[in-house]
Amino acid sequence: MNKLFPLFFLLISFADFDVKQSQFIARQGQVSFFSYTSVENIEAKNNQVLSLLDIDKKEIAISMLMRAFVFKKDLMYEHFNESYIESDMYPKANFIGKIIDFDASNKETQTRIVRGKLTIHGITKEIEIKTAIENTKGNYSISGDFDISIKDFQIKVPPILSSNIAKTISIKFTFQYQPYEE
Repeated sequence: MNKLFPLFFLLISFADFDVKQSQFIARQGQVSFFSYTSVENIEAKNNQVLSLLDIDKKEIAISMLMRAFVFKKDLMYEHFNESYIESDMYPKANFIGKIIDFDASNKETQTRIVRGKLTIHGITKEIEIKTAIENTKGNYSISGDFDISIKDFQIKVPPILSSNIAKTISIKFTFQYQPYEE
């Protein structure tokens, strides 16, 4: 029995190791958005997006600070944060979702739907996003794009500026995941 006891603990540590190996993190994910208008296109990038991926549970979580978006013009940054997104009141955007029909053992690029809840400007909406998931030597990358309506997230645009802001915003994202280590 004394010889079985250390073996039991060794098996438990390996079981714990396997659980940790199913969790991945992207500390510098990239999210960008683009808005086309007849006056001027608006685009911004955020390279400080945090994302967690659990391949066993097929879950993904994303969190980003809205003030981390970088614009070509300072005035766009100011209007985005103060007038539209109201970053002082709503500093973060979050997404929590489930990857449908994901196969973690597949070494080829998989196109999958991620279904979840997106929170922007204090409003949460259910969305589905078509993504490309790639497994390269045990590290994962996820990328995709989708559109949102500013009306859905109660982002108010003064009537005088309505021609300067698109009603639909195109969003692109890329996350490079590494194994999560505590």
